[in-house]
Amino acid sequence: MSLIATVPECVEPRRRSEAVLGHVAGTNSWHRQLVWFSAIGIVMTLAYLGLYQGLRAALGVQLANLAAWVLTSVVDTSANRRFTFAVHGRTGAARAQGEGMLVFAVGLVLTTAALAILDATVADPNVAAEASVQLVANGLAGLLRFLVLREWVFRPSGH
Repeated sequence: MSLIATVPECVEPRRRSEAVLGHVAGTNSWHRQLVWFSAIGIVMTLAYLGLYQGLRAALGVQLANLAAWVLTSVVDTSANRRFTFAVHGRTGAARAQGEGMLVFAVGLVLTTAALAILDATVADPNVAAEASVQLVANGLAGLLRFLVLREWVFRPSGH
């Protein structure tokens, strides 16, 4: 008997595949969540770096960093809410965005500090140096963000 056969026929096909995924990996599976979080994180980091580079000339290093973080944080939190932590519907979405912004503030602090340290120690840092510093800071922030989102923002009720 296949896993799909265990899901009632009255469930629409998209929901059936989600039910199978939930059955196989478990909604709260660390592995499943880490895979989704990483995939979303890669896309959002590329978007962040692109926005940062596009805004840097007009806004300067720190304001471009802030703008790129804010613009990507809303999309990132929404995507992680839906795909990583399997939270659906509008209930709690505003609260999750607010808490997600607090979590993103930590990442902003890390990248802001990293860029400030780079600027203080290197006379005229090139794009590659800035991108390297941002990737390391984003990696650390991402790990912390995953843990905080999993254990605080999207923690299943009753846990």
